[in-house]
Amino acid sequence: MAESIKAPLIRLEKRGENGLNPAAVWGIRLGSIAAALLLGCVAILLTGNNPIKAYGTMINGALGTAVYRQQTIKRAIPLLGCALAIAPCFKMRFWNIGAEGQITAGALAATFVARTCTGKLPSLPLLLLMALAAMVLGGLWGLIPGFFKAKWNTNETLFTLMMNYIIIGVVAWLQAGPWEAKQGRIAHFEEAAELPLVAGIHCGWIIVLALVLFMHVYMRHTKHGYEIAVIGDSLRTAQYAGMNVGRIMMRTMFLSGAISGLVGFIIASGTSHTLSREIAGGVGFTSITVAWLSQLNAFAMVAISLLLGILSKGAATLQTVMNVPVAISDIITGLLLFCMLGSEFFINYRLILRKKRGGKEARK
Repeated sequence: MAESIKAPLIRLEKRGENGLNPAAVWGIRLGSIAAALLLGCVAILLTGNNPIKAYGTMINGALGTAVYRQQTIKRAIPLLGCALAIAPCFKMRFWNIGAEGQITAGALAATFVARTCTGKLPSLPLLLLMALAAMVLGGLWGLIPGFFKAKWNTNETLFTLMMNYIIIGVVAWLQAGPWEAKQGRIAHFEEAAELPLVAGIHCGWIIVLALVLFMHVYMRHTKHGYEIAVIGDSLRTAQYAGMNVGRIMMRTMFLSGAISGLVGFIIASGTSHTLSREIAGGVGFTSITVAWLSQLNAFAMVAISLLLGILSKGAATLQTVMNVPVAISDIITGLLLFCMLGSEFFINYRLILRKKRGGKEARK
């Protein structure tokens, strides 16, 4: 008699269509945040500091005063804008990892307009032209991998990732060559090329909130959004329905790149007031986490972006006030993101332990 195959000790099972009830889902998410904070306490204790005091310093450093709150929002603005940019691609299961480069391309185009048109145009037309140029170049930079994917089915993950390094290299050449002003830096914009302040913050926050409404309507209430959702659910279904999948991919990537380019304009004109190879500052990669945690929901992205802005600003204050190494601040942020992403796994899957003789399987 052949021996029966022994079942694995632990196996995964995808939850049914109904899944967990909302209370259980939020319980898992809040539990993941609590677990991250407890793990962060260990890291803080290793530095000889009081974890409660450290967390209080982070909260105060991010939200304690009007100036701190403004700085926190400034950090959240590009994260929100870029997460909105990549959401349509991810909904389509086109893995756009090139937002970092598309932001840089947009900032490059905006800087070119600022350098050539400042003094020739009033501030408002100049800013509009900078934004338009940023969207066009950012869109074209995103369209390139979209075209290759549609035409020759290239790997979009590697293609978009490599595009980042190309445009960053171009900016590095400009920074140390044709556009260099002093010590490898590009000159700052004139005041006419800087975004005006609204409520103490550059008006980029108004732009990204308008993008939230636009993306919500675009993804949920337009034909284009429906086509993106169908392709993401089943490529064959989309082809059977007569959709031009290649054209939709290119259109979506141009839109994604254009919004990322607009974010580049906001960063260059509203925050840095110049161009550098580090202009994106990792926003393109961090925004992937924002989009994933929000389940591609435009309104949820607002909350996630603000949370990451609070963490970022609070971690910087922690380093300054308590002399905590920057690595510890990064560890705390990383733990929180890791646990929050991990919670989504347990929301969608459950662990099943191997049953004992005469017993039933234990499900968690």
